[in-house]
Amino acid sequence: MAGAAATRGAVTGTATRPRPRAVLPALCVTQITGWGILYYAFPVLNPHITAGTGWPPTATTAAFSAALLVSALAGIPVGRAVDRHGPRAVMTAGSATGAAAVLAMAWAPGLPAFTAAWLLAGAAMAATFYQPAFAALTRWWGPDRLRALTILTLAGGLASTAFAPLTAALAAHHTWRTTYTLLALLLAAVTLPAHALALRAPWPPPAAAPGGHHQAAPDTRTVTRSRPFLLLATALTLSGFALSAGVITLVPLLTERGVTATTAAWALGLGGAGQTLGRLLYSPLARRTGVTARTVLLLLAGAVTTAAVGLVPGPVLLLIVAAVAAGLIRGNVTLLRATAVTDRWGTAHYGHRSAVLAAPVTIAGALAPAAATALASFLGGYPRLFALLAALSALAALLALAGTPSPARRSGGADTGNPARRRR
Repeated sequence: MAGAAATRGAVTGTATRPRPRAVLPALCVTQITGWGILYYAFPVLNPHITAGTGWPPTATTAAFSAALLVSALAGIPVGRAVDRHGPRAVMTAGSATGAAAVLAMAWAPGLPAFTAAWLLAGAAMAATFYQPAFAALTRWWGPDRLRALTILTLAGGLASTAFAPLTAALAAHHTWRTTYTLLALLLAAVTLPAHALALRAPWPPPAAAPGGHHQAAPDTRTVTRSRPFLLLATALTLSGFALSAGVITLVPLLTERGVTATTAAWALGLGGAGQTLGRLLYSPLARRTGVTARTVLLLLAGAVTTAAVGLVPGPVLLLIVAAVAAGLIRGNVTLLRATAVTDRWGTAHYGHRSAVLAAPVTIAGALAPAAATALASFLGGYPRLFALLAALSALAALLALAGTPSPARRSGGADTGNPARRRR
């Protein structure tokens, strides 16, 4: 047992550095709090904001979407900084920036200042949301990272459950400005000390190649400009757009078919429950499939469930089952994206490479609300939109077939298990 532990430590670069126990619970708490305040509070407060200020809803929503675009672009230098120096300074600074941004939103005198505050919040998202947390767990947990990533994403899934009702309760008794002020103070009180104190462990070197010897890895530019990386990024972007657009337009699709707004909301909520279940199922799937087969299977399943939601006319119970199935696939795809880089190119430069991979996916998610609504109008209804989204997911699956590099082109540091299984 001791010899096996030493071997694993040599492979992961953590042989003399025990895994920091406080990291995972701290990141779970900060992901719930950060997502809850910087992301999920806005849909709850936006009607109060527009009613209280007279600002157009399209303008306030555009400010929020702009924050997501900033987070996608800022994530690339953030990932590079985490690779070099570890997550502590980056995520602590991101916490301070996020609290300042929410305070700036709360007391913005006009729409330009409100928009500027959201742009600042976008930088905070890049420094505190999943990507830097994934990089931290990938480096510290080594071959056991999938379990840690699963736990983290399960916790992150509770953000809306916890903070949508909390925000609504605060808004029922306070103005939106006071509500955002209180949330900013909560964000600072929870995430600043958690990131500053729990992420103090020494930052281990990148993983060695299997067998315990270090092997030079291609630089990030070489990897991110390679054909497999570009095809994989395109596939995940198409899939991400389709899945995001499907969530956003589920309620209007169902109400268009005569389903009550309450039942449609239940279908959306149960789809979120399916997403949580999907994250629990990813680890067994990863043990039984290779990286290419797993990617293609999940993207094809996304196409099938999207088509089912859009094209099955009823009854209502069947539509709800289809919505839950679609949520299950979304949950799996979250972890598929988190492990896409390490499964193909190893853990070296994970923060930078994964940020480059995630950037177009995040941009697609930011554009999905407006684009999906416009496409539904252009195509003549939501069922046709869902047919198009299913076709995009199917195209993504085809692109993913070529999105895995050959074994000879893998970087050093790939510690994903049986090489024969990775390609299968």
